[in-house]
Amino acid sequence: MAEGFAYVNGTYSPVDTAQISVLDPGFTRSDAVYDVTSVWKGRFFRLDDHVARFFESCRGTQITCPLTAVEIRRILATCVIRGGLTEASYVAIVATRGGYLDEAAARARDIFRTKPSMIAYALPYVWIADEVAQARGLHVIVARTPRIPDACVSTRYKNYHWGDLTRGKFEAREAGADAAVHLSIEGFLTEGAGFNLFFVRDGRLYTPARNVLIGVTRAATIDLAAELGIPVEIGDYTAGELRAADEAFLTSTAGGILPIATVDRRPLREDGLPGPMSMALRQRYWRRREEGWLGTRVEDAI
Repeated sequence: MAEGFAYVNGTYSPVDTAQISVLDPGFTRSDAVYDVTSVWKGRFFRLDDHVARFFESCRGTQITCPLTAVEIRRILATCVIRGGLTEASYVAIVATRGGYLDEAAARARDIFRTKPSMIAYALPYVWIADEVAQARGLHVIVARTPRIPDACVSTRYKNYHWGDLTRGKFEAREAGADAAVHLSIEGFLTEGAGFNLFFVRDGRLYTPARNVLIGVTRAATIDLAAELGIPVEIGDYTAGELRAADEAFLTSTAGGILPIATVDRRPLREDGLPGPMSMALRQRYWRRREEGWLGTRVEDAI
């Protein structure tokens, strides 16, 4: 039995028994948006920011969320508590286009006659990379598959259109790498499967501006950099600039700040190890999380 607890349209259950209709466009058309926060040491991290971004994703894809922010907070907290996951958990909220209102709508696959499905679940905390990979630094490739353009599916709205990201994961596995970073169709760095990208050059941090999710951990990293007096630039950068960086790292709800050691099999540093700025930011991130930085106690969200 899978560990975790879920909510689907008003009903709570163990995560492996939660279900929606196989005809839901969230399943048949990837017509769904979601957001993921985390709990660490009994506290959600930037919960209100995640909930606000979720509502923005719903508005951007014209899915009408029937829940209020207070209700979403309560549902997420209930999943965490009932799953016994207050120490460390990965917590998601999902809205799909939903079930068809009647048989005629189902036969016609009429997405304008549906009722959104609301799903939430809490799982044990998820890491993009394990402790060994984090200590040695991740091995990353630049994917051949470009990121879906914002003109087609906006990355601003966190969605289930992962065809390009899934191809990147296969490319990374084929190359013996941990993760893949995608370029835009214009040839600029974007992001990867569940993470944003940063690189360091001459004491400055750089992160892609376009065709990326406006990540909550990305924003937290920019805040931490400001605390440390590290300048940050947001713009358009090439794969060559990443390969020539002094150091680099990924940011994600699933792992925080994750240092990179190599890009396309080439070490960024002579010693082949994660860089000092990446490690300093990583350590500061987790120390601040331990201290309750920007946290909401799980019990207070009920």
